[in-house]
Amino acid sequence: MKVVQIAIGKFHHFQLARQLQKYEMLGAIYCGYPWSKLQNEGIERKRVRTFPWVQTPYMALNRYLGRHIPLKIYRELEWLAQETIDLFASKTLPECDAVIALSSSGLRAGKLIQNRGGKYICDRGSTHIRYQDELLAEEHQIWNIRWKGIDQRIIAKEEKEYELADCITVPSTFNLESFVSMGIPRQKLNVISYGANIERFTPIDNRSPKKFVVLFVGQISLRKGIPYLLEAFKSFEHPKKELWIVGSFVHGMEKFKSQFNDDRIKLLGRVPNAQLPQIYAQADVFVLPSIEEGLALVQGEALASGCPIIATGHTGASNLFQNGLEGFIVPIRSSSDIKEKLVQLADIPELRAQMSRAAALRVKTIGGWSEYGKNYKNLLSKLLTT
Repeated sequence: MKVVQIAIGKFHHFQLARQLQKYEMLGAIYCGYPWSKLQNEGIERKRVRTFPWVQTPYMALNRYLGRHIPLKIYRELEWLAQETIDLFASKTLPECDAVIALSSSGLRAGKLIQNRGGKYICDRGSTHIRYQDELLAEEHQIWNIRWKGIDQRIIAKEEKEYELADCITVPSTFNLESFVSMGIPRQKLNVISYGANIERFTPIDNRSPKKFVVLFVGQISLRKGIPYLLEAFKSFEHPKKELWIVGSFVHGMEKFKSQFNDDRIKLLGRVPNAQLPQIYAQADVFVLPSIEEGLALVQGEALASGCPIIATGHTGASNLFQNGLEGFIVPIRSSSDIKEKLVQLADIPELRAQMSRAAALRVKTIGGWSEYGKNYKNLLSKLLTT
């Protein structure tokens, strides 16, 4: 059995590629990054096929110019990056039994492999794209911030991929339900939760009795639910409270910057993953109030660090921990629920200690990337024998 993967960036696909290579199933992996960015990923050079001529310039422009790129140019580059990697893969696709393509990148290659008698898996790392667009548009309207929207060409292409695919994989039950709500048959969907890189995270307790530290790790954006975290923190009365935010602002969040002018809010900026363990070790609780995403792996890091979690049901939390045992799962857009759980954890040290111990134990049951690879191998075996 040979499998070809297509992914415009690294994402979780190189984790999967390493597992498939271990099983001697990896035929090739296509990527929009140059080899120089991929040579340390542990994949044999002969199996990596790169087409960096659009994605790499697009990423560089986005990094260095950001908001200054005209929307029309930004969208054209984004669209061309997805289209050209798909076209390149379809023109050079080696003999294989199945194609696993990240959504937006596999329509042509998917048709080709099916014409050859193989199987096409569309891998979507988040909710149904139209569900995502509508939910985020709604959120931006709530806060009176302009929503640029997802390129309609990409939405249309993904929906064709969903229809064409023999199978769609998503990382969380929340993602699966979003597809079902948009009319995709449940039997076409498979939840394969990501593995967690938890080796470097251990429950080292460096918490200070002089502080109650609330931690957030992620982009400072509406998608991540930052306004609700700010509201909850400000209404949460505690003489020693501090809010630590690891991450950077995204375009459009300028109107909220004044709300961070508080000595009790620490903006730590981007922090290398290797430095995160010492930050988790000082946090009393980790909060992730996201409005929409796939499966936030920072939750696995927090659990491994013995840090109780307060997260919305839209983070994939239910696929990682149990509500009321290792943390709390709350509704989206509810600063009052976040505040209530903060009060509980601050007022009942025994509960916080109990959840911390439970979190450290829970993480031992979370499959690593080897489990992710095994689950994908089982799915492929099932697909290719039916």
